[in-house]
Amino acid sequence: MDVKVLGAANEVGRSGFLVNCQGTKILLDYGVLFGKRGTPPQYPLHVKPRDLDAIVITHAHLDHSGNVPSLFVSGSTEVYATPPTLDLSKLLIEDMLKIEKNAHPFDIPELNSMIRNTKEIGFKQKITKGNATFELRESGHVIGGSTVLVESEKKRLFYTGDIKIHGSRMLREADLDVGDIDMLITESTYSQTDQTPRKESEKQLVEFANEVMDRKGTLFIPSFSVERSQEIACILKNANFKHRIIMDGMALKVNEIMFRYPEYLRDPQTFANAINSAISVREHKERKRVMEEPCAVISPAGMLVGGNAVYYLQQLAFDDKNGIALVSYQGEGTPGRKLLETGKVSSRGKDLNVSAEVKQFEFSGHSDRSELFELIKRIKGNPKVLTVHGDAESCSKFAQEIHEKFGLEAYAPNVNETVTI
Repeated sequence: MDVKVLGAANEVGRSGFLVNCQGTKILLDYGVLFGKRGTPPQYPLHVKPRDLDAIVITHAHLDHSGNVPSLFVSGSTEVYATPPTLDLSKLLIEDMLKIEKNAHPFDIPELNSMIRNTKEIGFKQKITKGNATFELRESGHVIGGSTVLVESEKKRLFYTGDIKIHGSRMLREADLDVGDIDMLITESTYSQTDQTPRKESEKQLVEFANEVMDRKGTLFIPSFSVERSQEIACILKNANFKHRIIMDGMALKVNEIMFRYPEYLRDPQTFANAINSAISVREHKERKRVMEEPCAVISPAGMLVGGNAVYYLQQLAFDDKNGIALVSYQGEGTPGRKLLETGKVSSRGKDLNVSAEVKQFEFSGHSDRSELFELIKRIKGNPKVLTVHGDAESCSKFAQEIHEKFGLEAYAPNVNETVTI
């Protein structure tokens, strides 16, 4: 079994791994990497669709799914994903194409072709392709998100995609009962960072929300539309937050998709209660009206790059009774990172000081350092370990630490490198 690294080596984005099982070729993810604003997107190394026997999309985030339609420009192949992953991938890729017109080497016709050629599969459903079999397992990262187990010629590969070992309020724990493994491809995003425990982050967020309400302000929570927005709504509802919870933007479409797949949630009833009690805002004229009284507003985009978040930011940032809770990762060069580091936002071409109280809370959907070491400890066998999906230093250091702690052969591969087991 050979694995060719097409992307996601020493970077977060454009994930892609081509697994060659004695002639049967399975592509694990095929994503997009978004650079700083104004720079073109980057893609994994090109593969020919006719050379592939199957594509597996682990989850809907664009850094894992966003480039799959490019394989349908001049050909086609079979794509496999869970039902929520398929629906969310369609939503997110459509939105990407709408925002970045003509920026990608494909458009809606190729996306539609991808959807037509996608076969929905459930967790632990074994699929046979030529000399190989593969199956998906729960990852705890987003709804429908999966890891992948590939078997061929008595060799077994386990690819984590993005993984959250202990899940979240929304999702069950990752399924690591996969038996002996010969190769592990693991994400390394937060391999050098320990995050605030989830319960502590939740407590801090609720306290901040109540402080803002006490001073008759509005709490703005810019948040990723998939999973994070819904989780924040559940946290506030579970804490008996006494004020209105407003939801806006693409998160509303994600809510609809998540309602279709309750079996993929840890606690469907808690989710339903939180979302049904929130107020959905769908028209611009409603936005100003809902902020006339103290409330919490949850709206994408999580990094303040676009969407309705820009409107809420402009309306709320310059009054000190309001609060802004950043609950998503803030990428380099984004307005969210700028707000965190300088306390300023851009408005009508000028950088202005923000009067609202700004706080950041850790709610990552990725495993942190402690959880990633727990993952390595729980994996059986004597696998060769590839550390990917992190910056160069994180991947390299994590590989070194895995070798030192567990005695396993581990290293951070380069793009276009092929590894054999």
